[in-house]
Amino acid sequence: MLPRMAYLRVDASSLLAPLRSELVSLLAGLSAGEWMLATACPGWPVHGVASHLLGVELGNVSVRRDCWGLGPGEHEDPGAWLNAFNHQWVEAARRISPPLLIELLEVAARRFEQHVASLDLDALGGPVEWATGPDPAPVWLDVAREYMERCIHQQQIRSAAGRPGLGARFVGPVLAAAAHALPTALRGLPRPAGTTVAFTAAGPGGGTWHLVRTAAGWELGAGPPAQPPSCEVATTVDGAIKLYARDPAAPQLRRRGDPELAEALATARAVLG
Repeated sequence: MLPRMAYLRVDASSLLAPLRSELVSLLAGLSAGEWMLATACPGWPVHGVASHLLGVELGNVSVRRDCWGLGPGEHEDPGAWLNAFNHQWVEAARRISPPLLIELLEVAARRFEQHVASLDLDALGGPVEWATGPDPAPVWLDVAREYMERCIHQQQIRSAAGRPGLGARFVGPVLAAAAHALPTALRGLPRPAGTTVAFTAAGPGGGTWHLVRTAAGWELGAGPPAQPPSCEVATTVDGAIKLYARDPAAPQLRRRGDPELAEALATARAVLG
């Protein structure tokens, strides 16, 4: 687990409702043909990504609010199980018309927002695997993870349909939360105490984050490091989002310094499912 001091608190809860409103307006303005445009999600057109988002909302309300959980069996691979589960849902949802899909999305998303409003964001909850491994994470980080998934998938729909992106207000919290994956990417790479690394995502909503090697591991901080880093990597805001989301179209990071640290940062991942 990351040391408590390494967390950079990100409260994305207040953006869930505006993000949902943006999605509903986006989907309501699509033509019939645009619903079938290909997206960055292999095999999923716009309708498929929107259906996945409906599944995300329904699943979160069912599991988190109603304690109705489904999961892999004892000997099943969790990643393979989740991929199959998501595929099964999207295939079944093909029979849902776009107008009905929009209605269901709005209802389910509102229920999730109501549940989030009842939470203590500073309590410890379940793990956020790409940041804390199997250890508990602050609830705000768990909520930020859910926000990230909704934001990134909406961006994919916007890109496929040729619509403007969401902009810095919505994208900034995605990158701030996803930066918690950077220490995980460097885990297992020992360096002398005080070694620093910098990661920059350039553009509206972006920024620079740094990591410092301590006795406890790699600790995350906001902004440029206080001393010249041993390794610097940089990309655009869009490139960083694609990197964290495992998008094969993510551009190569611009790198300077320690090549092993740079290569490890290029493996950072912050989105599952």
